Amino acid sequence: MCLEIDGLNRYGCRYGAHVTNEIERVLLTQDDIRRAMTRISHEILEQNRAANDLVLVGLQTRGVHLAKRLAESIGRIEGLAPVVGTLDPRLWRDDPDVASGHPSLPSDIRTSVDGKPVVIVDDVLYTGRTIRAAMEALLEFGRASRIQLAVLVDRGHRELPIRPDFIGKNIPTARGERVQVRIMEIDGEDAVVLGRES
Repeated sequence: MCLEIDGLNRYGCRYGAHVTNEIERVLLTQDDIRRAMTRISHEILEQNRAANDLVLVGLQTRGVHLAKRLAESIGRIEGLAPVVGTLDPRLWRDDPDVASGHPSLPSDIRTSVDGKPVVIVDDVLYTGRTIRAAMEALLEFGRASRIQLAVLVDRGHRELPIRPDFIGKNIPTARGERVQVRIMEIDGEDAVVLGRES
């Protein structure tokens, strides 16, 4: 589940380090995740009033599926689902030489974001460096009227002044721990579990 490639990724894995598969504890169950996503959907609508010009941008890979879920939930509430785009911000990271070691995943936002509110969606917020890169990458698609951030898990340890607008759950962690988000579309189950780097 370690998807990024600088010193410590957003899950807390040290790149190149061996990570045990041993689960210390389950932090969020499938029902917890469903409730968190429903709540975030309502909060997004409260902050943005309508879904007709809203754009959700999911960060590869799990953030994309979470963004799609949020769009479906908003569609059920409003009768109109927002546009969902995908973004791989690794090329905009401040460690491009390291980040280039993995192939880029598709970035596709099928509408201009000019003058529109955008919600970046990701699974785990850690140092904030991925989100900084995502905001820079988003400029390639236009100038949004507002950029907000929705994350399923905020695990702390920020290195940049970035704060989410919508949070599924705040989970204080130690740097040696890793937060593993599992989603049905990729992993066959919905759960958030805490493990430890060995």
